[in-house]
Amino acid sequence: MANVAILGAQWGDEGKGKVVDIYSEKSEFIVRYQGGNNAGHTLVVNGEKTVLHLIPSGVLHEGKTCVIASGVVLDPAVFMEEIDELTKRGLLSEKRRTKVVISERAQVIFPYHKLLDRLREEHGGKGGKIGTTVRGIGPAYEDKVARRGILICDLYDPELLREKLERAVKEKNTVLEHLYGQPKLSIDELHQWAIEFGKKLKPMVCDTRVLVQEALANGKSILFEGAQGTLLDVEHGTYPYVTSSNTITGGIFTGCGVGPKSLEHIVGISKAYTTRVGTGPFPTELADALGEQIRAKGAEFGATTGRPRRCGWLDLVALRYAVEVNGLTAIALMKADVLSGISEIKVCTAYEIDGKRVNTLPANIRAFERAKPVYETLKGWGDLPSTAKGLSDLPREFAAYVEYIERSLGVPVVTVSMGPGREQTLMRMM
Repeated sequence: MANVAILGAQWGDEGKGKVVDIYSEKSEFIVRYQGGNNAGHTLVVNGEKTVLHLIPSGVLHEGKTCVIASGVVLDPAVFMEEIDELTKRGLLSEKRRTKVVISERAQVIFPYHKLLDRLREEHGGKGGKIGTTVRGIGPAYEDKVARRGILICDLYDPELLREKLERAVKEKNTVLEHLYGQPKLSIDELHQWAIEFGKKLKPMVCDTRVLVQEALANGKSILFEGAQGTLLDVEHGTYPYVTSSNTITGGIFTGCGVGPKSLEHIVGISKAYTTRVGTGPFPTELADALGEQIRAKGAEFGATTGRPRRCGWLDLVALRYAVEVNGLTAIALMKADVLSGISEIKVCTAYEIDGKRVNTLPANIRAFERAKPVYETLKGWGDLPSTAKGLSDLPREFAAYVEYIERSLGVPVVTVSMGPGREQTLMRMM
C-alpha cells in the first residue's frame, strides 16, 4: 500500500478513526503527528466499541507499529490508561506483535497545564471562552513555542528536569496566585510525578524520526493519522476558535520530521453533513428539530468530552478550502446513513456576507459570523444497504449526491461509510 495521510476536512469528529482502522490493515506503520488527548477516535469492530485518544487506531490490527511523533503533546496519565486498557483486552501482546512507541521529543502535558486550561475557560467571561476540552493541550503548546516545554527525554535527566520545572512553575505560580487566587504548585511533587511516569514510559520511548525515516528508506507502508480537523488548524482554521497545533497536511512534515515526498495520497475525511463542537461560527448550523434529529441519529456527542455536537448541512465552501490547504487527493464520506429518509438535502455552495457573495472562508471572525449560506437543494434518499459494493448498488439519489460532491471539489470520493461497523463501508479505487 502507498503511503497515505488521513486527516479531518471539517471541524473534527468526522470519523477518522474508522477510516484509519480500515486503511491501516495494509499499512505497517501508523503515525500520529499532532494534537493530544483532546482528540477521540471511536471504532466499532465486531460490535465492540473502542475509543482512543492518543494511541493510533492501527493498534486494533496485528503486527503494526503505532508511533506517537514529536508533534504530539502527551499526557502520561491518559496514555498509560489507554495502554493498560488495551493490554487488558489482549490488543497489546507479544502474540499480536503490535507495539506502541513515543518520540523522545514529544512534549509532556503536566497537571498545571490542565489546571490553567480549566481556569481560563471558567473565567473567560463573554467572548473569552474558546470551548476547549480543558485537557491542557493549549497551555502545553504555549510552553513549547515559548521554549519552556518539557520533553519526554527530559524525564530521564533529573537535574535538567528540575531546572525546567523551576523555570515553568515560577511563572505559573504567579498567574495562579495573583490572577486566579489558587495555591502555589509544588516543584518537588511535580518532579516526583514526572520521574515516576518517566519510568513507566521508558520502554516505549525512542527517536521516532529515525524510525520513520528508516521505514521510508526500506519501502515500508506508512499511514499518517491526523487529529481534529482542517478548520481547527491554528494557522488556517477559524481562528481563534481552533486547536493549538497544525492539523493540516503540513503538520505531518513538522510533527514527524519527514518531507513532502513521503506522501502519495492525502485523504480528507468529511461527514455527509457538518458538525462542530464548542463555540465559533458555523454558517450551515441547523438550530432546529432537524438538527436535533441528525444529532440523535448520528450519535453526535464528543468521544472525549461527551459534549453534544452542533449539526448542519454539508458546507462545500469549507470542504473546497480543505482540499486546497491540504492538497487532498480523495474524500472519505462518513455517516451517509444519518441523512437517509430526509426528503430534501441542502448543500452550501457559497456564503453571502454583507450582501456580497463569497466563495472562501473569511479570515475576520466577525465577518465569518455574519456569513449566510447559499444553498442548492438535492433530492434525499432512502435506506442505504450496508452490503453495497459500488455506487450502482445504492439509491440513485445518493449516488447523485456523491457525484455532485466530486464535481464540486474536483477530487474523488473513495470511501463511503453507511454505518459504524468496518463492514458497513464502501471502498472505491483511489
